[in-house]
Amino acid sequence: MKRSPPRPALRIAAVAALLLASLVAGCGPDDAATRSGAAASGSTAARAAVGSTARPALTVAVTQPRRTTLPLRITANGNIAAWQEAVIGTEANGLRLADVRVNVGDVVKRGQTLATFSRDTMEVDLAQAQAAVAEAEATLAEAAANAARAKSLQATGALSESTINQYVTAERTARARLEAQKAAARSRQLKVSQTAVRAPDNGVISSRSATVGAVLPAGQELFRLIRQGRLEWRAEVPSSDLVKIKPGMAVTVTAAGATPVSGKVRMVAPTVDPQTRNGIVYVDLPESGPARAGMFASGEFNVGSGSAMTLPQTAVLLREGFNHVLAVGTDAKVTSVKVGVGRRAGDQVEITDGLDPTARVVVSGGGFLADGDTVRVVDAAAASASSAASAPSR
Repeated sequence: MKRSPPRPALRIAAVAALLLASLVAGCGPDDAATRSGAAASGSTAARAAVGSTARPALTVAVTQPRRTTLPLRITANGNIAAWQEAVIGTEANGLRLADVRVNVGDVVKRGQTLATFSRDTMEVDLAQAQAAVAEAEATLAEAAANAARAKSLQATGALSESTINQYVTAERTARARLEAQKAAARSRQLKVSQTAVRAPDNGVISSRSATVGAVLPAGQELFRLIRQGRLEWRAEVPSSDLVKIKPGMAVTVTAAGATPVSGKVRMVAPTVDPQTRNGIVYVDLPESGPARAGMFASGEFNVGSGSAMTLPQTAVLLREGFNHVLAVGTDAKVTSVKVGVGRRAGDQVEITDGLDPTARVVVSGGGFLADGDTVRVVDAAAASASSAASAPSR
């Protein structure tokens, strides 16, 4: 037989259930909304606090544009050529080239023998001319003796005046024939000397077309010579810049693949090409430099100096094909500013437009920043010390 639970326990359980129900019923919808709103406002405040304490993306040093004196330069391009190129040819006609003594690149002196032609024919002609001179001298001696005897008999009347004049005329004719034969002999001697081709000046052989054994006509080119080994740069300069260039100005010339050399303006062309509107400026180059005739070169003319607004080169960034700097505002946020650049000198670059002269610009490290990033600004000395401290030791 089961025993029933005691009645006082049942009464206590019923009272607890009634109290729980009344508590649940006392919690209305207004209280729930209040609790929800408080939670939402707390979340918003937390987010605001987080935003107000956002960490800077980078610690940077800033600078401002400053006025600097920079050199004024005019850039140009052009070809390197010989100052003067002499064409050396043959003066003898129809002779065989017997010997060639120089080649391209050889340095020669004025009067040095470069090639020789066969001189056998010329020597035979010279011998004939010399024999004719000897014959003319003998004829003159005889005519002079006859004229002298005729003159000595003039006072005696043994010879007529006309006969005496004939002897004197014969002497003069013989003398003239002797001079003609001497001139012919000198001509033959000159032709013999022309069988040796000689350098007309000091210089460097730049071209050779002479071939041993060839029979050449008079005037045939044999060699080309760069006179005195001098080269010049023929710079093509816009007509608007020609008035700024004067003879004697210093020029820095850089040939393709060679080290820069210093030159000096020799002459500015008096005319301008009507098609390109460029004028030629002739610049003398040093003899011992790396330049060679025919090279293409660029150069800069130093025409003075002028004031310019500059920034360190590290502050100028190249983005999407344009030059930019990162300006730091009063809220410590960076803004990308497109600028124009000009001359460069050392680690400074000229800013031609696009930037307020009072702007604060990130000196370095801009490549790690984006437009709108927050930064912590320090002076340049502190930034350098921080970089040195963070750099790993070797």
